[in-house]
Amino acid sequence: MEKILVIIPTYNEAENITTIISEVIGLNIADLCVLVVDDNSPDNTGDIVEKIAKEDSRVRLMRRPQKTGLGTAYVSGFKYAIENGFDLVFEMDADRSHNPADIPKFLDQMADYDLVIGSRYVKGVNVINWPLSRLLLSLGANWYTRSVTRLPIHDCTSGFKCFRKEVLENILVNNISSDGYSFQIEMTYKAWRRGFRILEIPIIFVDREKGVSKMSHRVMHEAMWMVWKLRIGGIFGRV
Repeated sequence: MEKILVIIPTYNEAENITTIISEVIGLNIADLCVLVVDDNSPDNTGDIVEKIAKEDSRVRLMRRPQKTGLGTAYVSGFKYAIENGFDLVFEMDADRSHNPADIPKFLDQMADYDLVIGSRYVKGVNVINWPLSRLLLSLGANWYTRSVTRLPIHDCTSGFKCFRKEVLENILVNNISSDGYSFQIEMTYKAWRRGFRILEIPIIFVDREKGVSKMSHRVMHEAMWMVWKLRIGGIFGRV
């Protein structure tokens, strides 16, 4: 039986974290644990998770001293997964935009693939409650990424993924320091360039109902430049 870790990064997600943990744990999947990586949330998200973890050994908390970005939070979680013998590792948002009920669909495919991506765009457009401007930004970012990198993925910026530990062990040999959109692009691109087997499965993405989005202009600008860094690195065999 493979050990599964669902990594959920948090910053001010007190309104959502109890529900998302309950829904993931409530799937009752054998050998599945949740790791919350909290960046010292002022709203006491970490304290909420700590209380849950004391009552349920399947829930773990990693506290970080300050907010240093989504990418570094996931890298910390990936290293934890490798060091603690987990075989399959999920990325998942805390804001309930990703449906825990989709997790078994990922697991059904992991026998044949190394990275499974929950895709909003592999079968049409499956996004609920986004304003048109946000949807166009996302579609444009994915078109731009595919055009520059030649990455054959419909949803290059998806944050709902499942990795085999071998992918993470391979990729983390190199430093990963990007954030947000660019982190998701970088991880998928490097897995693809290294020849790992990748599959997109359709999901329905629902915009958060509670809390505040962490999207920023800095994250968007970083993604714009990251794709060129990846393409050039790929040309010279440095990815």
